[in-house]
Amino acid sequence: MTTLADAARSPLLQALKPSPRMPVLFVGHGSPMNAIEDNAWRRGWQTIGTELLARAERPQLVLCISAHWLTRGGWQITGMPAPKTIHDFGGFPQALFDQQYPAPGAPVVAASLAKELKSPTTSAPLSVDLDTWGLDHGTWSVLKPMFPKADIPVLQLSMDYSRPASEHYALGRQLQALRERGVLIVGSGNTVHNLRAMRRDAADNQAYDWAVQFDTVVQDQISKGQLDALQNFQTLGAVAQQAHPTYEHYLPLLYAAGAARTSDSPRFFNTGYQGAAISMRSVLWG
Repeated sequence: MTTLADAARSPLLQALKPSPRMPVLFVGHGSPMNAIEDNAWRRGWQTIGTELLARAERPQLVLCISAHWLTRGGWQITGMPAPKTIHDFGGFPQALFDQQYPAPGAPVVAASLAKELKSPTTSAPLSVDLDTWGLDHGTWSVLKPMFPKADIPVLQLSMDYSRPASEHYALGRQLQALRERGVLIVGSGNTVHNLRAMRRDAADNQAYDWAVQFDTVVQDQISKGQLDALQNFQTLGAVAQQAHPTYEHYLPLLYAAGAARTSDSPRFFNTGYQGAAISMRSVLWG
């Protein structure tokens, strides 16, 4: 894990201005349509963005970990100067495909960060992606309502889906020191995500019992500061399997929780459900 002493010597951190410690966000992003519909979820993102921009020091950089960029055999970070807006979905109105989020990248910072962050098992540096990825909808759909001017540089960090939950949490712990240099860390996924069980006619306050049960466990662990316990979600057995038939939408929570500190008080927002099987629960630490 990067220590504060290491952070003080870090070329990356020296390239960013010291600032009051940035918060950490985990955002439940749900349907891509939330990016353009006037609903409670989007308004919640707008409110958080307004709060962050009203700080004496606004974020210098956003590092986003989205459920929609999965790699195997290692982690990658976007290093292009102008990351493209990726429309990684289908079957939605043209208005959603027309959305663009032209936030700049940060190639120099990405190259330095890739060297400083290490694979939790092999200690190998990360790879820099220069042309394959960009900003997928897990990133731009929430950042556009938060920071509509798209004037804050954005990097995306992939998730190595071949690695156990403990390693994702460990990499999140390495991100802690970045908060002292104006980096806003955003995990974007969902605490419950089962598309197969979705009911599009369900109200926002309706959910399956297993969805409520799993979401409540996550809420309790965060509220009690038991962030280490979040990486053990699969011990919940059948409930975890129902909440996450695949668990790529849960993993971003581990990065955000890893970057949080025990002194950070969590604040929940956007609590509720989409389609009875997606929890929109979001949390801000610090």
